[in-house]
Amino acid sequence: MVIDARNMHFKDLNESIRRSPDASIEIQNCCGQRYIGCGLSGKELQIYGTPGNALGAYLSGANLFVHGNGQDAAGDTMDGGSIYVDGLLGDAAGYAMRGGSIYVHGNVGYRAGIHMKAYEEKSPLLVVGGEAGSFLGEYQAGGTIIVLGLHTEKGRLPVGNFCGMGMHGGSIYLRAETLPPDFSERLLSREASEEDRSHIQPAVQEFCRAFGEDFETVWNACFLVITPNSQNPYKQLYAAEQ
Repeated sequence: MVIDARNMHFKDLNESIRRSPDASIEIQNCCGQRYIGCGLSGKELQIYGTPGNALGAYLSGANLFVHGNGQDAAGDTMDGGSIYVDGLLGDAAGYAMRGGSIYVHGNVGYRAGIHMKAYEEKSPLLVVGGEAGSFLGEYQAGGTIIVLGLHTEKGRLPVGNFCGMGMHGGSIYLRAETLPPDFSERLLSREASEEDRSHIQPAVQEFCRAFGEDFETVWNACFLVITPNSQNPYKQLYAAEQ
């Protein structure tokens, strides 16, 4: 099914998606419509244009591919499925996501991965091909964030200020050789081990497959791993002892 979203109200667009019997839907001329794919499962959306805020919010197993840029709060509280954005993404990508995957070819704005969490077999994933703005992984409680910094100017870090602020679970991988100058003492860091790299290799391979990047070029670089300090006060506030 093909839907021409030109001048279509977001409620009408989303109702058309929900009512369609087709598993695969192409949306053309998307321009700012909000909540596309909200709570959706069992479908694949190919979106041409620029979807509005809360793309894939509460996503429950559907797969969304954006041929262009996205706006704020993509993947808000998503539970499963995947979102691919072959462009840039706004602020708060993956806000409180608890499952599924988000792959962004370009940059993301502020507070990507804020309040990400994991539970039992669910462990969310956010892969950023470009750079991430300030407060990446703020209050992160679980899951994996990977920032590749592709095409970043030499000597420039792929993350902004306050990376991992308040983090108390999960991990952040930076394709970089140095940490941000304001790196918090409440966090731990190390160069990625072979075990660390094996953990993220499938995600990096999928990123490269989806967006046509050369895996060997991306992979043959230094990766740093950021994790919470088990003694930090945030863990005591937000994580119960096991």
